[in-house]
Parts: sequence; C-alpha cells; structure tokens
Amino acid sequence: MSGIFPVLQALNLECLRGESLLFEGLSFGVAAGEILQIEGMNGSGKTSLLRILAGLSLPSEGEVLWRGENIAERRATFFAETAYLGHHLGLKTELSVAENLSLALALKGMAPSSGSPALVQVGLADRADALVRTLSAGQRQRVALARMLASDALLWILDEPFTALDASGVALVKRLLEEHAARGGLAVLTSHQAVELRSGLSTLALA
Repeated sequence: MSGIFPVLQALNLECLRGESLLFEGLSFGVAAGEILQIEGMNGSGKTSLLRILAGLSLPSEGEVLWRGENIAERRATFFAETAYLGHHLGLKTELSVAENLSLALALKGMAPSSGSPALVQVGLADRADALVRTLSAGQRQRVALARMLASDALLWILDEPFTALDASGVALVKRLLEEHAARGGLAVLTSHQAVELRSGLSTLALA
C-alpha cells in the first residue's frame, strides 16, 4: 500500500467517537501516483479517518505526516497542497458556479481565471453563470470537483465522490483520479461503489 517514499503517512492512529473506539494502531503510507480507497462498514470510521488525514479533526492517538513532518506543524503548506471533498460540499448557493470557484481560489491565493478550464473538464462550462441553488445534486457535485481540480492540489481527499452522479459523472471521477495519479498526485477516498482504475489503486479495510 505504501510506496518507498510515502508523501502522506499515518502513524499509529486511534480515533474515539464518544466512548466508542473506531480504530486504533492504524499505520499506512500513500506515495506519489497512488490512490488509496478506504473500505469498511457504516460506522467503521471511514469519514473520521479522512477528516483526520485532512487535518480537520485530531486523532486521539498517533499523528499524520506530510513530506515527513507532522501536519500540525506545517498547516499552511499542507492545506495549500490538499483538496478535501466531503459530504457537505461547502458551496454558496446564492453565488454562481464561477463565483464559487473564484472565492475558493482566492482563499488559496490563486487567480480566479484558473477555474475556467476546470469547469470545462467537468462539463459545466455552459453553467458558469448559473446560481448554484438552481443546479441538480449531480451538477453541484461537479462544481465541487471543479473546485478541487482548479486548486491544483497534490493530495485529494474525497468522501464518497460518486454521490449523486450519473454514469457519465462516475466515469469522469475515475478518469480524473487516473489522470491525477499519472501526474504524480495522490488521493485517499471512500466509496460504496466499486472503484476500478487501470493502475495505482490500493485498498485499506477498517474493521
């Protein structure tokens, strides 16, 4: 699962939810060009693990390393190189598609124009001026994917990225993952659907 030089490492992670132990002693690494799928039953801690890897939650034990350093000690660099797509997309429904991308890119210090090619990639170039509140659930998912693409992040963390997508959208996500890995990017994702990629995919099962 881990490459010779993992860019992202989890060391002895433990996660508690209230008084319930979700997982403990969890260690693994993800190298450049690798896609890691987290598997497990509902309630096994998949989303909790992704949030810990993204630096959005703290483990009760253990640490997450990025390029060999604890992510808590280099938060700015880590967040600049990471894109997180969760169950809550974080879109501003009263803003247009283009405005949502511009806002997200501005927070990363990037030019708003970076969002246009991403909209083309996800098939929403003709919806750039549409208010997000007028979009279908699948289209909103594509906006979130465009935001991730435009961020130019090395690490993608995706919680159920196929949610609300039709067959063409599912194929799009798989293609984007393959292209990201081919460029040397890495990703960690969960999915209730089978993820079949041509190369670079490994799995980790939570009990």
